[in-house]
Amino acid sequence: MSNYLLVDFGSTFTKLCAVDVSSEKILATSAHYTTVLEDISIGYHKALNLLYDKLGEKIEFDQVIACSSAAGGLKMAAIGLVEELTVEAAKRVCLGAGAKVDLVFSHHLTKKEVRQIIEEDIDIVLLSGGADGGNTENVIYNAKLLGEMGVNVPIIYAGNKSAEDDIIDIFEHHHLDYHICENVMPKINKLNPKCARKTIRDIFLKQIIEAKGIKKIEKDIDQVILPTPNAVLEAAKLLSEGYLEETGLGDIVIVDIGGATTDLYSMCYATNRSDVVLHGLEEPYAKRTVEGDLGMRYSAPGIVKSLSEREIEFINREKNIDIVKEVNERYKNVHLLPHNDRDEFIDQFLAEMCAYRSMNRHVGKIHEVMTPMGKVFNQSGKDLSNVRYVIGTGGVIINSKNQKEILKQTTNILNDKTQLRPEDPEFLVDQLYIMAPMGLLAQKKPKLALKLMKENFKELG
Repeated sequence: MSNYLLVDFGSTFTKLCAVDVSSEKILATSAHYTTVLEDISIGYHKALNLLYDKLGEKIEFDQVIACSSAAGGLKMAAIGLVEELTVEAAKRVCLGAGAKVDLVFSHHLTKKEVRQIIEEDIDIVLLSGGADGGNTENVIYNAKLLGEMGVNVPIIYAGNKSAEDDIIDIFEHHHLDYHICENVMPKINKLNPKCARKTIRDIFLKQIIEAKGIKKIEKDIDQVILPTPNAVLEAAKLLSEGYLEETGLGDIVIVDIGGATTDLYSMCYATNRSDVVLHGLEEPYAKRTVEGDLGMRYSAPGIVKSLSEREIEFINREKNIDIVKEVNERYKNVHLLPHNDRDEFIDQFLAEMCAYRSMNRHVGKIHEVMTPMGKVFNQSGKDLSNVRYVIGTGGVIINSKNQKEILKQTTNILNDKTQLRPEDPEFLVDQLYIMAPMGLLAQKKPKLALKLMKENFKELG
C-alpha cells in the first residue's frame, strides 16, 4: 500500500485529500479553517484529525505534498509599456503562474505607484515592456525608479532584450533582488510566458512560502510545490488533454468561486473558425482569469459595485432582499455559513452573479463587419461556444442545492451573439473538492490524477 496526502492551504480552508496510489482510489477528504494568522499547523492538524476520523484509523503517508494560497496567495504587480499589449502580456503571465495580480501599471511609473507596490505587500514585481528591438527608454526609466525607491521584493525583468544589460546594471547598482527572463512579448501580439512563469514558481518555492508562514509546518509535510491556482490550472490542463491512453474531456471551462475571488479557467484554442479575423494579444490554450472583486465573502462588496443603481433596485424588488445589507453582513463575517433557506437563497444568488460577471470578463467577443470583400467577423479573446463541459468547484458550488443554475450563468443565457460563451455544454461538479489536490498528484502520477478526476466528478442532469 502506498498512500499520498495532498494538502491545499487555502485562504479560508485547509483541505486534505488522502489517496491510495496502489488501489487507485481516494480514501477520504477533510477540511478545517486555515489558521495562518496564528500558526498554520493548528488548522492542518485539526483537518488531519478529521481525516483520521473518516478513515477510522491513523495511517502513514509515503508522500505529503501541498499547495498554498494562504495569507492572500501570491500577490504580484505587473508593469508594462502599453496597456493592451505588454501590460496584458505581463498580467497573463502572472495569472498563469498562479498569482493574484493586485497592481497593474503601464507607461512610466510614478513615485505614488511605486509606493503602492511597497505599501500593499506585493510579493513579486514583473517588469516588462517593449517587443525585442523596440522601446527601451520606458523599462530603463521604470527600473531606475524601482531601484531609487528601494523596492525590496524580487523583481523579474521580462521585457525588451535590448535593454537587458542596462537593466542589470541598474539592479546591481541598487542591490535589488532581480531575475532576468526571456521577453514575455518578443513580437507584437506574441506571448512567451514559459521562462517568466518558471521563475515566478521558483521564487514562490524559495522565498514566498516562508513569508506566508508555511515554513512553520515544514516538518509535517515533504514539500509545497505550487501556488493553489497553479495546481488547479495543471489539473484542468490534464483533464482537458488527457494522458497517454487515458483520454481527456476535450474543451472545458472550470468555474472556481471562492470567498475572495472567482477564478475561471478555459482549456481550448482561441477559435476553430476559418471566417474570423483575430485581434489583440495571442490567447493561450490554458487561460486563467481572476476577478478579485467577485467573491462570496471577502470580495462580496465587489458584486454590488458591479451593479448599477437600477439593477440594485430591480434585484431588491424581484428577489425581496436588501442586497447591499446582505453583502455587507457576509463581508463583515467571512466565516458565515448558511443556517436557513434564506441564507442559502442569498448565497445562491451571489454565486450566480459571480459566475455570470466573471465569464463576461473572461470570454471572447465577436462583431460582424461588412467590407468590400463581403462579411467579416472580428474576434477578440477566446471562442468558448463549443466547450463540451463546464465544471464547478469551490465551496458555494459544491454545497449548493441548485448547482446547475450557478454553472448555467456561464452560458449564453441572454442569447447575446456578440459574446462567445458556451452554447450547450454538459455540467460537472468537483463534489469532493479535489481539483487542487489532483494538480499536485499530477506532478507525480498524472495518469492516476486524471483517472480520479474523471471518476469522482459528479454529472448534473
